[in-house]
Amino acid sequence: MPKPVPSTPPRATLTGAARLATHGTLGLVRLVEAMHARIQRPPGIPGPKDGRTRGLTGLVYRSVHGVTRLVGGSAEALLGLLPEAVAQGPRSPRHDAVVAALNGVLGDHLAATHNPLAQSMQLCSEGEPLVLSRAALAQRFPTPSAGVLVLLHGLCMNDRQWRRKGHDHGAQLAAALGLTPVYLRYNTGLPVADNGRQFAELMAKLLRVWPHPAPRVVLLAHSMGGLVARSAFHQAGRAPWTRRVSDLVFLGTPHFGAPLEKTGHGVDLLLDAAPYAAPLARLGRVRSAGITDLRHGLGPEVGLPPEVRCWAIAGTLGADPDALPPKLLGDGLVRLPSALGQHRDPSRRLPFPPERQWVAAGVGHLDLLCSKAVGNRVAAWLQAAAGEGAAPAA
Repeated sequence: MPKPVPSTPPRATLTGAARLATHGTLGLVRLVEAMHARIQRPPGIPGPKDGRTRGLTGLVYRSVHGVTRLVGGSAEALLGLLPEAVAQGPRSPRHDAVVAALNGVLGDHLAATHNPLAQSMQLCSEGEPLVLSRAALAQRFPTPSAGVLVLLHGLCMNDRQWRRKGHDHGAQLAAALGLTPVYLRYNTGLPVADNGRQFAELMAKLLRVWPHPAPRVVLLAHSMGGLVARSAFHQAGRAPWTRRVSDLVFLGTPHFGAPLEKTGHGVDLLLDAAPYAAPLARLGRVRSAGITDLRHGLGPEVGLPPEVRCWAIAGTLGADPDALPPKLLGDGLVRLPSALGQHRDPSRRLPFPPERQWVAAGVGHLDLLCSKAVGNRVAAWLQAAAGEGAAPAA
């Protein structure tokens, strides 16, 4: 709990603090709304100049703005009222999307102040948390499968958002490979190392109580989720669960950082050209530990897990990945070399074999989640790898 204030400030100080809180909170809401507006529209289609959302989503954000002004602008008051402003019921997609964005922007603050909106790490299925006991999982997944597919989302997102534009890589791969998909949900504003440690502990528990023989565990990670997975393996060492993982697939993971976040002190032409990146330029003033980690990526001490097949897919906004603009922009958030583990310093390069790298031309960062070409490539890779007969140790 926050420590009590030792003395009462003068009325003018209280008024000024309340005004600053109002401005800061409204700025935070505008940031989240701008990110949401960018995510909503397809690449190449200009959005409203004011960065505001429209329709039902716009109504939700307008209500949040109104509530913020009405209660005098306290950040804590906004965060307390936000669930009622955006949710029609528990765990609604609207509520989850806004809370996930807030966790990405200031999730470390939410956790440090024990705010109820701080997202705890959990595994989900069809939008609902799983109870990690053998009996509960046996009831939820009564039919044995060829293994378990765990999907890790990226910054400001949640487990529901793997379903995008009617497509879900988890459902596609489950059908193609006979895997049971489960989806990670976590606070993306926490340091990557903290989330990596929690994910390692969660995987250990999941596989201890999984009710069926699971000879194969596959991890599919989008964006920051890939950094969390790498950190988990690094911290887990030779823990038994790591030997159950056969494959780790990265989708647009900023292994060496996301340079668009580094320009958080101003919007330039590069950011304006990137369909999802411009709102992130505002994060220079509101920056969680998770965002800072996204800027830098992981250090050279955190490599790829050595006994796991690792695959990397990068997106580009242009149709020709060898042209200069796609190389500079990458998928709109992550540059091509960073997503493929390529570094100017040979000692820092990640050892993805050429046959385990692929560039999805014309696919933006978030559309890596809904590209059928990406899903087909991952399915083909994993089907071929399963045929190699290199099952992980039980």
